[in-house]
Amino acid sequence: MTLIDTIYALSSGGLPSGVAVLRMSGPSADVVTSAVSGPLPPPRVLARRTIRDRNGLLIDDALVVYFPAPASFTGETCVEFHLHGGRATVAAVLDLLSSFDGLRHAEAGEFTRRALANGKMDLAQAEGLADLLSAETEMQRRLAQELASGRHSALYDGWARRLLHARAMIEAELDFADEDDVPGSVSESVWADMANLVVEMERHLDAADISEVVRDGLKVVIHGRPNSGKSSVINALTGRDVAIVTDVPGTTRDVITADLVLNGFAIRLSDTAGIRETEDVVEAEGIRRAMSALAAADIILSVSETSVYQELPLAYRGKLIRVRTKIDVVPVARSETYDAAISVVTGAGMTDLKQLLASCLPDVTTFQSAAAPARRRHAEGLHDSVTEIRRALEANDLTLDLRSEHLRRAATAIGRVTGRTDVEDLLDVIFSSFCVGK
Repeated sequence: MTLIDTIYALSSGGLPSGVAVLRMSGPSADVVTSAVSGPLPPPRVLARRTIRDRNGLLIDDALVVYFPAPASFTGETCVEFHLHGGRATVAAVLDLLSSFDGLRHAEAGEFTRRALANGKMDLAQAEGLADLLSAETEMQRRLAQELASGRHSALYDGWARRLLHARAMIEAELDFADEDDVPGSVSESVWADMANLVVEMERHLDAADISEVVRDGLKVVIHGRPNSGKSSVINALTGRDVAIVTDVPGTTRDVITADLVLNGFAIRLSDTAGIRETEDVVEAEGIRRAMSALAAADIILSVSETSVYQELPLAYRGKLIRVRTKIDVVPVARSETYDAAISVVTGAGMTDLKQLLASCLPDVTTFQSAAAPARRRHAEGLHDSVTEIRRALEANDLTLDLRSEHLRRAATAIGRVTGRTDVEDLLDVIFSSFCVGK
């Protein structure tokens, strides 16, 4: 990847479409645009232009937008072609651009990576943009928007500045304690502020589990004996035929997953193979995968068509909801205990079951997106920073310069979150998740 090249790619959705947006960024973007569509339009103004090939033949009647550097998304000269969204039209324009020297098709995430390299955003904002593009629920959108807008970055940069100020005050006391304008024991006020900083950061980290549920969804695994109604439950919850339902035991051989949205949160439902002794190699592999899914579950729906529920095959400390199924076929006895009793045929009890699942979600009225780390990587970096600050606070037997070193490490850990320090090893991983054209 080199910033010398001018890159281009389709930046809108799949084809065919009403409009297809083709983006170009780099030092030759303005020259190439003039060559294919005539005079450049005024900056940031949609202008109608005809795009012609090198023989002067008309390719499309399009709209063109010109963004001169540095006032663009990437910080480079950028141009967008708003074309008619037919496959042949887009292919013709892409072929035309590829014929120019110094132009090449963009790699996945390369436009955003150039924006990062040119200081138009930091690493956390770039991750927020990726999350925004993949958001499927309202809460995911809100969390991603907060991250992409820079609110998290502003908070973390503020903490990093406090650490920098603390280190500067300590250095001043070490080097200039005999000067009149540097009062003695200035580090005492520093340690008080660092203690307050730890409290603020730990309060922020306390909400990391909630943001993980927002971003990754609540993992709900359906467990029970073969033919207990597991597949019917996942079909009824999602409102579609996700899993095959038959009277034959062992029909479900693999872990089948589907998404459900409740109160703006994603719930990842998994239907698992019934756990039993079997000589069937394929079914045995399905049971092994079911065990793995159960071990990672946030909630287990233990389903049974009788009053007896199958014991879990492993130690589990999470939320367990017992679901009595097929109540239209076998009525519930008064002595039975359960959390929800349902019939997927009549729909009885399904609202109660969804309400039980919703009660396990974070309180949407109290959750503030900017008050929680958006990604596990962020939480880990902030946790490392808190650890270093605590070491500095508790190391009263160390000299000031050694305690200051812990504060430097704390600032470095925060810098890794926003990309202010060396994070080159992370970039390939992060930007590989982007689509081409972004």
